[in-house]
Amino acid sequence: MDPLTQAERAIQGDPDAIRALWESHRRWVAAIVLAHMPREAELEDLLQDVAMRLVKQVHRLRDPAMVRPWLRSVAINVARTAGRRQRVRLRVVRPEAPNAGEPAGRSGGETPLATVEEGRRALAAAHRLRPEYREPLILQCVRGMSYRQIADTLGVPVTTIETRLARARRMLREELEREGIAPEGQGA
Repeated sequence: MDPLTQAERAIQGDPDAIRALWESHRRWVAAIVLAHMPREAELEDLLQDVAMRLVKQVHRLRDPAMVRPWLRSVAINVARTAGRRQRVRLRVVRPEAPNAGEPAGRSGGETPLATVEEGRRALAAAHRLRPEYREPLILQCVRGMSYRQIADTLGVPVTTIETRLARARRMLREELEREGIAPEGQGA
């Protein structure tokens, strides 16, 4: 089915079209949410929130061509709301941060657990990047989107994406080197 026809039917309230619309957009929406969500949040929970908003609010759209930008806004808002809720919860539940992990030792050989921990730290470092750098980086690294697909999703020229990705990789590499976890011989 033509994506525009699918969007039109979804806006009119067709449950099958809404389901198909969600299924066709879910993966890139997940990358957007991942780029903006707090570390403590669960991706699947946030995706469920986005899906619920799609079901409840898609009828408000006037232009079927605006589904992708609208879904992107919804995904970012859901992730940011989760971040605000998390910060409030952390202040109320534990006023002081726990002794958050001392740097993992690098004795002898690396274990898969150490690699997983480095991946988590790299993702945490990526989350500290400004959104205009974080979002294209997550879309490319996690979702595997091309520069053109990222440019279309974010509504900016491909050259802007190229520049943002180059800067994001450099900033991430520098951050990881400061933390002592950048793998040698690999660019971020």
